Amino acid sequence: MEAQAPPRIVVRQPAEGKDLIIATRPFAHEKRALSWINLSVALVVTVSCYLAIFYFDALWAKALFGVLAGLALVRMFILYHDHQHKTILNRSWLADGFFAVFGVFMLSPPSIWKRSHDHHHKHNSKLYTSSIGSFPVVTVEKYKTLTPTERFLYLFIRSPFAIGLGYVFVFIIGMCLNSFISNRGRHWDSLITLVVHGALGWATGYFFGWENLVFAFFLPYLVTFALGSYLFYAQHNFPGTSFADKDGWTYLKAALASSSYMRMNPVMQWFTGNIGFHHIHHLNAHIPFYRLPEVFKAIPELRTKAIRTSLRPWDVIACFRLKAWDPALQRMVTHRELRRYRMGKA
Repeated sequence: MEAQAPPRIVVRQPAEGKDLIIATRPFAHEKRALSWINLSVALVVTVSCYLAIFYFDALWAKALFGVLAGLALVRMFILYHDHQHKTILNRSWLADGFFAVFGVFMLSPPSIWKRSHDHHHKHNSKLYTSSIGSFPVVTVEKYKTLTPTERFLYLFIRSPFAIGLGYVFVFIIGMCLNSFISNRGRHWDSLITLVVHGALGWATGYFFGWENLVFAFFLPYLVTFALGSYLFYAQHNFPGTSFADKDGWTYLKAALASSSYMRMNPVMQWFTGNIGFHHIHHLNAHIPFYRLPEVFKAIPELRTKAIRTSLRPWDVIACFRLKAWDPALQRMVTHRELRRYRMGKA
């Protein structure tokens, strides 16, 4: 008997409030075979890029495939991210083992990644607690009370320099070193991750030479963590975003008003695993990444209510200009505006 195709999901009535969340539930189910296919394809692409780095002697070819390997790792990380949400390949011992190793390889050991990222989803855009698992955000009044050193560190971690070098500042220091120092018993895998990472770098240079150390080790990490760190940042720090105190915070508002829809071309959308549909992901984190475009098309409110940004240079600059939240203006203010506040109101 010929198998029938599953019925197409169509949202016919306008969805508001909790109804909008309910409308996403039919999509919050993985297609198991498709999850394995996506993992297999991403893994083949990633491994092929690494093999090409070692195969070609020309430095331009090594550099090209080093960049592609970094982009492929971003897609691999999205699968890891979805698995940690128990969205794809849940209760598979093979997937559990693979992603545990991958988390170490990506300087994102499962213990700290899951704890901080789960907190982020529960407290996204909530003032004073949203910094865990995301970039710190303070109010203008709070900024004025910081010491010069605290102001420097706050602005530094949000700067293009620190985010561009997310490999060092966000993942090695922030994700691994700080987590181990703060709680050695809970985050012992952070120390293992740092040791394994150092050993892998040493082995690459020792056995394969400095060219491969640069192009097969450092370059892919630099690319994937720069892009990954920027995505972490810009998905919640963009013109039009909203922050709230505990009493004014709602889950729905945090998803739609504080999580962006980042428009991308099809190539970058593939490499970033559809994470640009971030408002949908925060609305329902159990929707597999490969179904996010399907939800976007099926529910009109997720298109009309989305606050948009992109990877275009002017949008990137606009996101980086935002420094602190002004409750009076109900928007993020720039560094120039912060200086004016200090001189006029401090």
